[in-house]
Amino acid sequence: MGDHSAIEWTEATWNPVTGCDKVSPGCKHCYAERMAKRLQLMGQANYANGFAVTTQPKMLSVPLGWRRPRTIFVNSMSDLYHKDVPLEYIQRVFRAMNDAHWHQYQVLTKRADRLAELSPELPWSPHIWQGVSVESAAYTWRIDRLRETGAHIKFLSVEPLLGPIPNLHLSGIDWVIVGGESGPGARPMNPTWVRDIRDQCIAAGVAFFFKQWGGVNKKRTGRELDGQLWNDMPKKPRTGSADASETSNVAGPSGVFLSR
Repeated sequence: MGDHSAIEWTEATWNPVTGCDKVSPGCKHCYAERMAKRLQLMGQANYANGFAVTTQPKMLSVPLGWRRPRTIFVNSMSDLYHKDVPLEYIQRVFRAMNDAHWHQYQVLTKRADRLAELSPELPWSPHIWQGVSVESAAYTWRIDRLRETGAHIKFLSVEPLLGPIPNLHLSGIDWVIVGGESGPGARPMNPTWVRDIRDQCIAAGVAFFFKQWGGVNKKRTGRELDGQLWNDMPKKPRTGSADASETSNVAGPSGVFLSR
């Protein structure tokens, strides 16, 4: 968890749950698993159980202490819809997000079936964004389950992109993030796969964000696609009691920020 995040498409991370397990090929080289084991060795209290799924009730109030509105990636070190996270606790996480309603929250899952099952029991608000991970064409079914939910902003994390996805059904989707795998054992990503998804997003009028090429040294490979940065964000207004003196910005394909 951190008030500042190096993840390109968010500003902060918040982990009211820690730990997870692998459910599909995109999980093979899980960065969160590596990080959790490192934090456990360092004696970090929230990771005493390593990468075992663990609720962290003491973390629920953290967003209330962040008075400046920011975009928060929820459970960067876990999956909120893991079967070992009780519905009652998921509802507590949603209540915390609604209490600190001046932020935008990005919740991401690979467990799209449980997401769709529990969606009617959750208090969705416009500032709570919901996404699913889609690493290859074999997992586009997760998008259909996302469409069934009550989330106002729906997004896809196509990362790590492990193969072509030629027929990406984008109806009802507000945002697509694409990125290559990074770190030890990173699997290569074909530029043709990325360009095809970008072009599908443009044709569908869906915001496209290119995170990285990845590889063992992601800083060296960078973020440019065809000579430019693609930093589009969902073109929906922030809701809640944000300080009127702060301007909410989104970045266009060239990386130039536009007020909204």
